[in-house]
Amino acid sequence: MMDEEDPLAEYRSKRDFSKTPEPEGGTVRSSDKPIFVIQKHDASNLHYDFRLEVEGVLKSWAVPKGPSTDPSTKRLAIPTEDHALEYADFEGNIPEGEYGAGTVMVWDHGTYRNLRAEKEDAEARMTMTQSLEDGKVEIWLEGKKLEGGYVLIRTGSGKGARWLLIKMRDKRAQPERSVVEEEPKSAITGRTLQEIRESTID
Repeated sequence: MMDEEDPLAEYRSKRDFSKTPEPEGGTVRSSDKPIFVIQKHDASNLHYDFRLEVEGVLKSWAVPKGPSTDPSTKRLAIPTEDHALEYADFEGNIPEGEYGAGTVMVWDHGTYRNLRAEKEDAEARMTMTQSLEDGKVEIWLEGKKLEGGYVLIRTGSGKGARWLLIKMRDKRAQPERSVVEEEPKSAITGRTLQEIRESTID
């Protein structure tokens, strides 16, 4: 079981930081504008890691098909261990033999707002931690590629719990668009996965 005093205990236990360029973590900050990041991860299977800053760590989900801008599309989001805040800037290669071996791209990043904290009814307002426990997260993303409202809804319980990532019906919805196909490059360097893979800079 994860050390309750160290939310990154599981994250650190899975990694040998003498071999992987991934950040060990340690930064704790409080901000009125918490960050989000979506990392394209070409590991054993290509997927997208969706991460939200909550109480000093990045709450994380693996989204096999990546995010959608179509409100009628539900994307499976599998919860993974909390990641270090510094991971939001990580773009590079995880060596073979290490956990998550493969190439990581910062596909999108920006800030978000907790929409459940903005409810008119004070009794209905929830922090992000409360929303996660409740199994329903409503956020407004301000990224380079994704904008607008998104919902994360938990299905099932316990170790078998899964989440669904769904675009809200708002002016930023684009049902006709396939954003992961139209925007394949890094949001911070403009590189492709192949260029990152071949780079000696981690």
